[in-house]
Amino acid sequence: MAQALRPNTAGGLFATDGKPHPLQDTLLAVTLVLGVTSFITALVDEDLHLLSSWTGLVGLLTGAYGQWVSETTRERFGLILGLGAAGVGFFLGMAHGGLFGGLID
Repeated sequence: MAQALRPNTAGGLFATDGKPHPLQDTLLAVTLVLGVTSFITALVDEDLHLLSSWTGLVGLLTGAYGQWVSETTRERFGLILGLGAAGVGFFLGMAHGGLFGGLID
């Protein structure tokens, strides 16, 4: 039980391997913010379909790249949450009018 006596020196909040991951943490935060924004705006009002579909699309792209470069399980877990919210918001935004609905006739 020697490992129980060692202090936690992991460093960052999302770095479980003890190393800093600034790119991955930034992608995680951006994906979560875009996903939550897309999800909330898709549920609040159908007229916000432009915002929800575009933030969902960008959230899906940043989350996919984040998954590709992620190094720890915590990063992947947060990215999956953001990707799920962005996906739901994107598809609801597409169902309510799409990326260019009402702008291009």
